[in-house]
Amino acid sequence: MNTTPTSNKELATFAGGCFWCMVSPFEELPGIYGIVSGYTGGHSVNPTYEEVCSNRTGHYEAVQITFDPSVFPYRKLLELFWQQIDPTDEGGQFHDRGDSYRTAIFYHTEEQRREAEISKLALEQSGRFTNPIVTAILPAAPFYAAEEYHQQYHRKNPAHYRRYRKGSGREDFIERHWSGPINKEELKQRLTPIQYEVTQNNGTERPYTGEYWDHEGEGIYVDIVSGEPLFSSKDKYDAGCGWPSFTRPLRSYSIKEKLDTSHFMIRTEVRSRESDSHLGHVFEDGPQPTGLRYCINSAALRFIPKEELEQEGYGEYLPLFDEPQHLQGRE
Repeated sequence: MNTTPTSNKELATFAGGCFWCMVSPFEELPGIYGIVSGYTGGHSVNPTYEEVCSNRTGHYEAVQITFDPSVFPYRKLLELFWQQIDPTDEGGQFHDRGDSYRTAIFYHTEEQRREAEISKLALEQSGRFTNPIVTAILPAAPFYAAEEYHQQYHRKNPAHYRRYRKGSGREDFIERHWSGPINKEELKQRLTPIQYEVTQNNGTERPYTGEYWDHEGEGIYVDIVSGEPLFSSKDKYDAGCGWPSFTRPLRSYSIKEKLDTSHFMIRTEVRSRESDSHLGHVFEDGPQPTGLRYCINSAALRFIPKEELEQEGYGEYLPLFDEPQHLQGRE
């Protein structure tokens, strides 16, 4: 069973169906120190996976997150949680049925309970879903870590994880309800012609013409459409190709990869998860430690200088530019 974290660290516990799918959305974020898959809310001690799945113990599959609320506030964790689930389903999640796959927010403090209630009410009033929001808000209960083979499953078995996430219906549900372009007419008014052509029509700017191909300032690059954080200047390098190049994204979860067979080539396209904007392509000819080159159109990005992160609403990324780094998985 997990113990209470010390000093500025807190726990957040979320049940969102299969716990395999509830880790990657939260990892690699500033202020996230650890994510454990496990079982909570039941009536037995140290349950096994088989016992939980057979609905004999009353436990939920859940993830428990250790985080620093001064860096990444609990309300932002709640926002991410809602975007991973079908909050109108009281019998499970997607193809996974049964009590162990129900959704719930387990609060550890009265402040977390209050924020969870506010967040749930906001979702109900948003009109995003026509059916009632049935996700429970419950007091935290003893949490038991799942078997080791369940921990970080998406990294240990990436191919099976991707197939499961797609085959279960979760990926398509998130695409329908939480991803996709903003109103096209509004975008035409807000974006420049090249920004619109790149992000909405899968266009490509000419090399050495984009704003950021040789940009060297410290800060982060966000999606020009949605503002979703995508890349850091710490991972940017000169690949000699005429486009901004990065060894990795800020968060793997923020990037969607798709097979691209256009122009008589086989390439891997990269798109932003939140707005489904076309960004560019990723190639396996980059430097270490990743060996990857994310070749991105400047027109798909907006740069936020380090000095403006706080005022622009990205203050949680300031620790990325401090030593030691405090981004989980980026040490």
